[in-house]
Order: sequence, then structure tokens, then C-alpha cells
Amino acid sequence: MTDKPLAGRKILYLVTEDWYFWSHRLPMARAARAAGADIVVACRVSNHGDRIRDEGFELVEIPFDRSGLNPVRDFGTVRHILSSYKTVRPDLVHHVALKPSLYGALAAWLAGVPAVVNAMAGMGFMFISDSFKARLLRPVIKQAFRWFNNRRNTRVIVQNGDDAALFERDFGVKADHIRIIPGSGVDIEKFQPSPEPSGAPVAVCISRMLWDKGIGELVEAARLLKKRGVALTIRLVGPTDANPASVSPDQLARWQQEGVVDVAGASDDVSGEYARAHIAVLPSYREGLPKSLLEAAACGRPMVATDVPGCREVCLDGRTGLLVPAQSVDALADALQRLASDPSLRQLFGAEARHLVETKLADHVIAGQTVDLYVELVGQGR
Repeated sequence: MTDKPLAGRKILYLVTEDWYFWSHRLPMARAARAAGADIVVACRVSNHGDRIRDEGFELVEIPFDRSGLNPVRDFGTVRHILSSYKTVRPDLVHHVALKPSLYGALAAWLAGVPAVVNAMAGMGFMFISDSFKARLLRPVIKQAFRWFNNRRNTRVIVQNGDDAALFERDFGVKADHIRIIPGSGVDIEKFQPSPEPSGAPVAVCISRMLWDKGIGELVEAARLLKKRGVALTIRLVGPTDANPASVSPDQLARWQQEGVVDVAGASDDVSGEYARAHIAVLPSYREGLPKSLLEAAACGRPMVATDVPGCREVCLDGRTGLLVPAQSVDALADALQRLASDPSLRQLFGAEARHLVETKLADHVIAGQTVDLYVELVGQGR
């Protein structure tokens, strides 16, 4: 293989938000550029447009609406994507998450894009929710994904073995069209271990404030720990969201006023947040492979997480942290209490967590696996 196996090729990343591309896909785009590709980013542009352009990437604005499915708005979004594909004429498109994968795959088919990657960053609200809309749309989405992902020049990336089995069993996607690439990786130079802070233990949950991230159960666990007299602060770090499962700002304010948890809001200093904490916690209902736990592991912090797809790929029970059943307040409180009371166990788990990301989950490892897939597909698409 040459040093520039993607020379002369144009790769377009379709994501909903510019900040998400910057936080989750930048290393693999840089790796593709290093392999010779020209990079185009198509997304809704808010605060990171200048950074993306300064990186040397072409930027195309797409009017994504992440808050739901509105047929009129979403038809307009598909038209924008299709027009962009016809104008840019990429050799390969990399769609990230459910809506870009669904709409992007349709546009790529209509535009005749030679190669397509549909990357599923977890199954999302549409496959977790039991709402009427979700139950109504799930069969339609499954059928669309079966057709799009079984096309000769298309591959679907999932982040864990559970999702791979789901796509093969329930969606009918052929096994040789599925690739398991565990997440987007973590920058192990930026995220470094640090000594535990002094004082009473702190468990930090760095996440979007969504009910299906287990935020409600975490607050209930905090109440239970206070009743037990356990000296542990539970800190919530992260933004609210347009997602239908978002916790309202008013609810967060009530929890803060009650004093049951410390609601810190969004933060751009994730490594600093972990440096100020002793434990990372994420009681999510389902994940692809959560970046917050990757970053916690890189910072050498032990974890408490739910025994669900995605979380258990980083939080290895009894090795890097403690796993608990999803939506179990008592088990969550017990695990937090155990780590809060055992500094030596925290240090043992934290060291093993750092070793895990260094050897298997660093961003350069994940980027390399992704570029290998691009080379495979571009060769087929010639």
C-alpha cells in the first residue's frame, strides 16, 4: 500500500452539528487527510465553523433539525443533502448517527455516490423509547436500513458487538457489511491521569442531561446515599439538549436548589472535571461507546456504569469499574458507596482503565481502522 492510499479522493462527513464533528470525528478526518484525501464536512453550522475551515476542510451547511421528525422540514433537509452530494461529488460519504445515515444514504443513492459508510453512534432515542411515534417509525427505519446497508458499496459501522448482532438479526444487514469499530477513540495525550483531589469523594457524570442517560436514577441514588450518611458528592456536568428525552432546565434547577446533586452545567474542560473528581459515573440505558467514559478512563478514573451495550466495553466489571443493572437505583448507590469508601480499589481500577485506552481505544487506533475501511470501499467504488 502506498503512503497516500486515498490520494485524489474526496471524503464527505455528514453529521448533524459542527461541534459533534469537532469533538468526535476530527481525528479520523485528519487521518484520512494524511492518507491523501480531500475532506468536506456537511452539518448544521453554529460555533465551530471557523475551526473546521481553519483545519483546511471544506464546510457545507445543512439545515438539520435534531429535535424530531417533521416531514416538511426533513424533506428540505434531504434536498439540501442531495444537492450537496451532486455539487461536491464525493468518492465516499461517511454518515454519523441515525438521521444523517438515513437521509444521507437516500441522497447518496440518488446522487450515485460511489461508496457509503453509515456509522451508528448508539441506537438513540428512536430505538430506546417506547413512545407511539418511536414504535410507529421503527419498522420503517429498519426496512430502510436493511436495503441501504446491504448495497454492494455500503458498510455500516457499529461500536460494539451487541449492536452488530442487532443489525444482523433484527435489521437483516449482511454480516460482511457490518464493521465493529469501538467509538471515535480518545486523545491519550490530551487526557492524562492526575492524582485524586483532596477532600470528600466526588462522582461526576459528564453527559448530555437526558433521562435515558440515567440522570433520574442517579439523582435518586444521590438521595439514597445522603440518607445513608455517605460522604459523596454527585456532580452533573453537561448541557440540556433538543432531544425529546432531555431533562428540563427547571428540573435541574430544582435538584440544585434541593441540594441533592451539584448541577454544574456544560463544560469545555472535561479533563479538568475528571481531575476534580474521584469517580466517573454513567447510568445510561444504552450507548454506542460513550466518549465520556473513554475520557474518564484516559484520565485514570474508575467508573460506575450500567451493564448495557457500549458502557460495558469501557467499564469492565471488576477491572476498570463496577457495572450495575440499568435503572436500578439501589445497585447504583451501592456501587458508588463501595468506590467512595475504597481509595485503593479506585486506584487499581483507574490504572487498568488507562491501560485499556492506551492499548485498544486511543483515537489514532480507531482512526487507522476507519481509514482502512475507506481504502477498502474506495477500491470497490472505482
